[in-house]
Amino acid sequence: MNTGSRVAGDQKLIQIIDAALADAKRRSGDWLACRKGCTQCCVGVFPINELDAERLQRGLTALAARDPGRAKAVRARAGKAVARLSAEFPGDPRTGLLGTTREQRRRFKSFGNEEPCPALDPVLGTCDLYESRPMTCRTFGPPLRVEGGLGVCELCYQGCSDEEIAACEIIPDSDDLESRLLREVRRSTGRRGDTIVAFALAA
Repeated sequence: MNTGSRVAGDQKLIQIIDAALADAKRRSGDWLACRKGCTQCCVGVFPINELDAERLQRGLTALAARDPGRAKAVRARAGKAVARLSAEFPGDPRTGLLGTTREQRRRFKSFGNEEPCPALDPVLGTCDLYESRPMTCRTFGPPLRVEGGLGVCELCYQGCSDEEIAACEIIPDSDDLESRLLREVRRSTGRRGDTIVAFALAA
């Protein structure tokens, strides 16, 4: 699979995820509080995989072509975030790869919880790389199956019963296209390991 085919595959994946989200939104109605300007989920670091990182980097390149000033601001925010986070980074700050030991995973749980995403416009409260955002961002909000049950945004589904929440579950990528694309990214680029948004955008 060449780069063009992989990008096409990623676009297909995005369409699948966005369709699943649209269906979950339809079932959720007003219970889903997510809307423009709500940025709670844009604060705090989270792991992203190699496919997410590649998509973000393509998005930043595209942004630089159509709006160099915004792209420069994103890069600047990413660079400042890396500088703030490097000293305590639970991994290798030279590569931006998160560590995989038990101790490093434990440290990550309390790492960077107050750090805003570099893609977040601090004035407008919107994402400058919205079309290229990671899968975690795309699926956050509606109930999503995670280890231990259904995960859901704490601002959403207020007063709902467990049954009502379960009826709104998002089931993204049931054919696991993401895993196939991720294996191809690793094979063709040699990249291996999770990172965070700041390091992906500062690279």
